[in-house]
Amino acid sequence: MKPVQYDLQALGAFSRDAFVSTLGGIFEHSPWVAEGAWERRPFADIDALHRAMCEAVEAADPSLQLALIDAHPELAGKAAIRGELTTESTREQSGAGLDQCSPKEFAELQALNREYRDAFGFPFILAVRGYDRAGIIEQMRRRVRHDRASELRESLAQIYRIARFRLDDLITH
Repeated sequence: MKPVQYDLQALGAFSRDAFVSTLGGIFEHSPWVAEGAWERRPFADIDALHRAMCEAVEAADPSLQLALIDAHPELAGKAAIRGELTTESTREQSGAGLDQCSPKEFAELQALNREYRDAFGFPFILAVRGYDRAGIIEQMRRRVRHDRASELRESLAQIYRIARFRLDDLITH
């Protein structure tokens, strides 16, 4: 089910609290990103809004960026099993078929999640839209061999892709 959609001009007229309340979930459990973008209103288009939000992350202290990365759930991880994902994450993971893993796929995802977290200290993040389970597993296998600095940048790049998908779902065109 698609979320309620908003007109970009209407969003631009929202109070800070209403804007943050509406867009606070675009970046997983990190309403500070929407708050940082609010100052840059009005937005000419979704690209400008997305850019403002990404720039808020880029300008943030590295510890806050890491907290944003850590706010993301593991793919087919414990939060998914317990039903604790946000509505957006649930929709994204189920859209990629992660709620339909075979026992073998699930075991491999769990092992790769552990290996990745052990290697980098944060969860594996992938904008899963457009991927199937096999593609996601392949990405995990490939990226677990990277260095930490590369994965920090890649994680933020994936978060920016996720945010764009979420904005496209939320804002009318």
